[in-house]
Amino acid sequence: MKIKKNFFLALFAMGINASFAQPKGLSVGDIAPDFKATSQDGSLISLKKELKNGPVVLFFYRGSWCPYCNKQMAQLQDSLKFIKAKGASIIGVTPETNESMKKILKNSAASFPLISDTGTEIMNLYDVSFKLDAPTVERYKKYNIDLTAANGNSENKLPVPATYIIGVDGKIKFVYFNTDYKMRASVAEIISHL
Repeated sequence: MKIKKNFFLALFAMGINASFAQPKGLSVGDIAPDFKATSQDGSLISLKKELKNGPVVLFFYRGSWCPYCNKQMAQLQDSLKFIKAKGASIIGVTPETNESMKKILKNSAASFPLISDTGTEIMNLYDVSFKLDAPTVERYKKYNIDLTAANGNSENKLPVPATYIIGVDGKIKFVYFNTDYKMRASVAEIISHL
């Protein structure tokens, strides 16, 4: 069982390392690109509008099939009151379809907006998108991870699971960008930068 688990973890690691072009992400001080999109409940989300209410924690996650994404979502939901106490809100972005997102919503009970970015427009704006190579996609399928079905297209693109804190002035105040899919910004780290 341990060997199978280690192999599974190595498989996910190859997902980042086997990509064609490595994204770089944005930097502290950059102006955060504005976007408008529909959330999981059908609400129109505009970054510019959200910033009128306070800072925004914008994070990117790979999908409901990723155990590290599920853990991050649950932690953010569990700590939402502390983030809101700082006057901030959270927005999550994934390449998954709204239908695929239902799995993560069931597991995390996320009450903050989640955006389906199947065309990777937002991921591209924030330079977090990368494309998996064909052998990696095939290895994912052996573990019942069908990105074409989950993402509603055959692009095979995923985001680096990055986190940005955007100030009310529209500038990025904090960046957590790590191509190691297991590493995420901690809630304590996020709160300390709000």
